Amino acid sequence: MNRANYRPLFDWQLRTRTLALGQRTQLMAIVNLTPDSFSGDGLLGGEVPLRLGPAAAMAKLAVAAAVEAVDAGADIVDLGAESTRPNATPIGSDEEQARLLPVLEQLLRERPQTIVSVDTYHAATARAAARAGAEIINDVSGLTWDDAMAGAVAQNGCGLVLMHARGRSNEWQSLPGLESSAVVPIVFAGLCEQLVQAEAVGIRTERIVVDPGFGFGKRGAENFALLAGLGRLRELGRPILAGLSRKGFLGEAVKPMQRDKLPIGEERRVATIAANVAAILAGTHILRVHDLQAAREAAAVADAVLCADCKQPEGLKLP
Repeated sequence: MNRANYRPLFDWQLRTRTLALGQRTQLMAIVNLTPDSFSGDGLLGGEVPLRLGPAAAMAKLAVAAAVEAVDAGADIVDLGAESTRPNATPIGSDEEQARLLPVLEQLLRERPQTIVSVDTYHAATARAAARAGAEIINDVSGLTWDDAMAGAVAQNGCGLVLMHARGRSNEWQSLPGLESSAVVPIVFAGLCEQLVQAEAVGIRTERIVVDPGFGFGKRGAENFALLAGLGRLRELGRPILAGLSRKGFLGEAVKPMQRDKLPIGEERRVATIAANVAAILAGTHILRVHDLQAAREAAAVADAVLCADCKQPEGLKLP
């Protein structure tokens, strides 16, 4: 095997179970419980059924979307109730929980074995979600936007997606640009620091997956530099999650060759597939995706390439 193309094996410890990572790409299906998602998949973008209020309509649509994803082969369902698009208006944890918890609870009633991830940076939401049955906390701030989050995750025992974000969403447009050669070292150093801080408060290493945070404080071509150097993150000794689906930098790359104005999902669909394949070949364990079937097919091909010689390099099976 070419040592530039390998994916170490891990056992990811979640709240009540273990998820084996590395033999194939795991797919985390995105279910956004927001009206204003950057990617055009906010659940209340269309008309609300007359017999339902907005909250009930959103919950009904979200549960249906989540169940559909599980039945279609999603390994994890990621529920997010607050938009983190650039310049999004923050909401409090009470409103976030009001959107999120009814969907989480109903999903687990209908599909009890579902591995549910909750996309939040609020400690109170993380605690409530764990009590309701969530297995994973996906914190886009890497435990930095709520001082109580690290303790909450340490106490509730959930698996943690530790993401690198460069500043907050309202700062991204004004951040100074990065040289291409600086992007990966900055992300690597940031994740190293976040791992140390997480472990210092009692979050065990085997519970942590790292996410380089495409688009979170990285603009345009900076994200391609990150994707090109993604393999270096294997040196962190943790599984890698990549959230490339429908990101703006992919749309910018392909827009000049698209003659017609397309909805965001369609405009960025093929670019997302290409980026996902690149991420898998760099050693990514989990893809966070909107278009589940397209991702499954792309991952099947990329996994076959990655595992053409499935003998792992010596010493790469990690706890």
